[in-house]
Amino acid sequence: MTPARLQSFLTIVDTGSVRAAAAQLHVTESAVSASLAALQQEVGATLFERQGRGLRLTESGAVFASYARQILGLLEESVIATRSGLAPASGRLRLGAFTTAGEYLMPGLLADFRTAYPNVEITLDVGVRDHILRRLADHHLDVVVGGRPLPGRGMVSRATRDNSLIVVAAPGYDADLEEATWLLRESGSGTRATMQALFESLGIVPPTLALGSHGAAIASAVLGLGLTLASADAVAWYLAEGELVQRPVPGTPMSRPWHLLTTAHPSATTLLFVDHLTTGVPEELAFVLPRRGTRSGTRRGTRRGTSRATARAAP
Repeated sequence: MTPARLQSFLTIVDTGSVRAAAAQLHVTESAVSASLAALQQEVGATLFERQGRGLRLTESGAVFASYARQILGLLEESVIATRSGLAPASGRLRLGAFTTAGEYLMPGLLADFRTAYPNVEITLDVGVRDHILRRLADHHLDVVVGGRPLPGRGMVSRATRDNSLIVVAAPGYDADLEEATWLLRESGSGTRATMQALFESLGIVPPTLALGSHGAAIASAVLGLGLTLASADAVAWYLAEGELVQRPVPGTPMSRPWHLLTTAHPSATTLLFVDHLTTGVPEELAFVLPRRGTRSGTRRGTRRGTSRATARAAP
């Protein structure tokens, strides 16, 4: 069971057909078919079944795909961790960020880190919460800037940064909360799920308009299309310029801190990144390490004087 066979299998999963997988992998269709046949023989189960002109996973295939992603992720992670242990400042760093953090927070963080450590090889994957956390859990990312870790998935929150969600609208858009159009984020977004929970807490079922990203929701709010729930960091400029105003809504602002999430055994380069974001960046960009010995609910952080990021296991 070679990595190449696992990669061919997962590419079929992602593309839906042998032909598309072969095109993505830049190999022949016969090579992909042979790889799949050999893998199914090794596993002793049928992994795909026909669906029109394509393929879909069987129940056994879905189970195996989950393990295959983790196996390949762990293999890549082991190589990265081994190499970065020799020279952390010249290692590789696979970053991930929730969409909002990726659009409004990561540029400043990356610019500061690259100035300090120009030889670190960095990749960045920005997407909705579900996608990014799944890639971290499968060991395809080293560190994620996002929300709370998922329990039971081996994620660790190393540090946090204050973040709040507020309701905003264009000046003059004063429709009642239940009659106003609410601008929703894309499916899989944590902000979208939070907004829907807000509707339940308010006991309202308002009209909604689903948009493709955090940026699209904010732009639409500026144009007067409705209300939206947004990170205060993301709309700070619009509020200062008077293009948006904060609407007082019961239950808001909501505290939703950003977390620096890693796997349980981060590489030396990953810890270098965490350490830089907690001790080496300007105050307005900084994350805060958890303070040892404080009670739950009253945890305070420290920045200076800490040379190594201390881990706090996910709840």
